[in-house]
Amino acid sequence: MNTALSWIKAYVPDLDVTPQEYTDAMTLSGTKVEGYQCLDKNLEKIVVGQIKKIERHPDADKLIICQVDIGAETIQIVTGAPNVKEGDKVPVVLDGGKVAGGHDGGPLPEDGIKIKKGKLRGVESNGMMCSIEELGSSRDMYPLAPESGIYILPEDTPVGADAIEVLGLHDTVFEYEITSNRVDCYSVIGIAREAAATFNKKFVLPEVAATGNGEDIHDYLKVSVEDTGLCPRYCARMVKNIKLGPSPEWMQRRLAASGIRPINNLVDITNYVMEEYGQPMHAYDYDLIGGHEIIVKRAKDGDTFQTLDGQERKLDHTVLMINDGEKEVGIAGIMGGENSKITDDVKTMVFEAACFDGVNIRLSAKKIGLRTDASGKFEKGLDPNNAQAAIDRACQLVEELGAGEVIGGIIDVYPEKRGERRIPFDPAAVNRLLGTGISREDMEEYFGKLELKVDKETEEIIVPTFRQDLERPADIAEEVARFFGYDNIPTTLPSGEATTGGLPYKLRVEATARQIAQFCGFSESMTYSFESPKVFDRLRMPEDHVLRQAIEISNPLGEDFSIMRTTPLHGMLNSLSTNYNRRNKNVRLYELANVYLPKALPLAELPDERMQFVLGAYGDVDFFDMKGVIEEFFDKAGMDKKPHYDPEAGKSWLHPGRQANVIYDGTVIGYLGEVHPDVADNYRIGDKAYIAILDMPSLLPFTTYDRKYEGIAKYPAVTRDISMVVPKNILAGQIEDMIQQRGGKILESYSLFDIYEGAQILAGHKSVAYSITFRAKDHTLEDKEVNGAMEKILHGLKGMGIELRA
Repeated sequence: MNTALSWIKAYVPDLDVTPQEYTDAMTLSGTKVEGYQCLDKNLEKIVVGQIKKIERHPDADKLIICQVDIGAETIQIVTGAPNVKEGDKVPVVLDGGKVAGGHDGGPLPEDGIKIKKGKLRGVESNGMMCSIEELGSSRDMYPLAPESGIYILPEDTPVGADAIEVLGLHDTVFEYEITSNRVDCYSVIGIAREAAATFNKKFVLPEVAATGNGEDIHDYLKVSVEDTGLCPRYCARMVKNIKLGPSPEWMQRRLAASGIRPINNLVDITNYVMEEYGQPMHAYDYDLIGGHEIIVKRAKDGDTFQTLDGQERKLDHTVLMINDGEKEVGIAGIMGGENSKITDDVKTMVFEAACFDGVNIRLSAKKIGLRTDASGKFEKGLDPNNAQAAIDRACQLVEELGAGEVIGGIIDVYPEKRGERRIPFDPAAVNRLLGTGISREDMEEYFGKLELKVDKETEEIIVPTFRQDLERPADIAEEVARFFGYDNIPTTLPSGEATTGGLPYKLRVEATARQIAQFCGFSESMTYSFESPKVFDRLRMPEDHVLRQAIEISNPLGEDFSIMRTTPLHGMLNSLSTNYNRRNKNVRLYELANVYLPKALPLAELPDERMQFVLGAYGDVDFFDMKGVIEEFFDKAGMDKKPHYDPEAGKSWLHPGRQANVIYDGTVIGYLGEVHPDVADNYRIGDKAYIAILDMPSLLPFTTYDRKYEGIAKYPAVTRDISMVVPKNILAGQIEDMIQQRGGKILESYSLFDIYEGAQILAGHKSVAYSITFRAKDHTLEDKEVNGAMEKILHGLKGMGIELRA
């Protein structure tokens, strides 16, 4: 949609902004301006001149020499224009001025054309008289302009005046991108209302005076609507003693700026009101309406109808038609018929302003292959309460322009009046949604600009019918946001778990598990939740084991898929087996698998559905590789405490000497180990295979993504190495617990760097060596501090039966 700024200012008189300011502010408040064209671009030093004397050029038959009065002086201009005569008043560009383009009406140069005084065939010329094309415009906006020649101004134009102002070219045409839900903004009044609210200016509707003579339209015309669902309102008024002629220049220019070609006063009035109010109108020749009756009803299947463009249109029962007492005279909301069109011989006409069902108009336009400006507006769903105001405005313009005599009264078929909508208003909820702290008073001020009323008793917003886009509280919040200013809304962190990082917390932990597994070279697998009862025997699971208590499926696909799994072991081992038997040498797989643990059997309530993080591998891998993957996951999930490993896991499907429960903060959260050789044989895996399973619900409470930054250490570290003779039954974890317990605040880290068993070591013992690092955050350590900490550690280790190696 295009509008001229001067037309907007007709309803917002105090609007004083530059085109760029208007573009930026309107776009930010929700009425997107695609671009604009300044009509006075590259027009400089152009005044009104009057030709006082014309002489023939001595050396050129097609040139004449004009003496032109420009007010302050008389200048000489040589021209070849054939249409000028003495006494004409014309636009004159002076020496050093600019025009927008050439007389041929071609594309306008970006920087215009500069005019300088010079000589034409030896005769001095001090300026140039302009055609309308040279002023950057066209005959669409200035129909009186000659097809080829200088534009002649009215006789009463003052000499020396600003010709650009006289021509109304100090104006800007804006192009808007209007969304379909804002049908009210498909009108100049709607755009002006938005501009007034955006710039906090007064909005003034056009004053529509009462029109009509002492007659009654009901004595002339009868209207009936058979399908009020497709036509909720139909208004009709009449005009007699019609005088066709050109519309005034101001109307022609406004229409041309909106992309509509002026035709005559009556057609221009209907187009003008369509642009001004957003309400399409149509005019019928009263003398061609059979029976002087209008009937709005559906067409019949197989009907044909000739529209104003001379084309035959095929109809069916879904197309709504305007009929007279004898025939069809128009396709409702799309185009009138050839049989009732306004001609130069019209004496009396009928104005129609109706509201039609938007969906039906769109489908009908597509069906008959005809889309018009009117159908484009109707299909968006117009406000029926706007129809009478538009038709009254059209009749007012008819009288003002002397285009005819308006017959008194109006026919208004409006069986079910559309009322205002009410939406709950909760300022606190609006602020929560927007993340703002806007006061109620400010919100109500915004609503007042938009003609929204606040019912303080019911805490509701009363929405006028022209704002059909406002349906729910979120729409009200959007109105507050756009006039508070989207650029003024502060940046806030999202609230609610579902929006933190884009995932709920549980899924974030699962994503971390996937990330670590893939980082460590594991590929994701996916296995079925349905299994066979035979898998428990393949896993060497004791007959009384709790995991054998599985849920039976009522309608299984077969025995192999007859129970819900209680452990992900079978699926993982089956995947490892498939890879091994396809001769894949080194395989690492992981899965986040659900298991289903019944609370009681037979099943009386939903089972405990638990996600388990499963790792499986064979080939270039061992027990400690699997342990390392687990600890890497713990670190990334914020589990900063040291996990413990209990070798007395008691898993019959794992090697008895190479298995352990994973214990974190006193809670068993999983286990890992080498698959028992017999189980590996059952799955036809001819290599050592390793399994690790972590129960996600058990470890979830220990995870955190809160991180506290610690700067780089400012003071040096002190490192001490110790080598010990340790009984074989003491685990490395127990030694590390003692180091951690006795090391004190200055203990920074420790690492195992050697384990040895051999002839040089006492039978039943092993040699274990650790490197221990100490550091203080606020000073350089002294030997006595480090020695004190080491003495405590060694004393604790001695109590465990551990001795230093000599």
